[in-house]
Amino acid sequence: MVAIVPLQFGIPGGMELAVILLIAILLFGANKIPQLARSTGQAMGEFKRGREEIEKEIGDLTSGSDSDSKKADSKKDSKKESKD
Repeated sequence: MVAIVPLQFGIPGGMELAVILLIAILLFGANKIPQLARSTGQAMGEFKRGREEIEKEIGDLTSGSDSDSKKADSKKDSKKESKD
């Protein structure tokens, strides 16, 4: 009987990381890697700010629609009272 061993894909170990780093150095050069890391960090920061801005706008819209519906209800109630 043959035992089936599942392949384990996950976080690369030390040797795999060393190979990836070596390939990155060969592709981009040692001087370009810090620039690439910096630009990647800046892009991630801009993405985070954009996401937070959109979340804030959505929150404002949802809280604004709640207050609008409350205002509309209070206007309806005041109109009913004035008719009576």
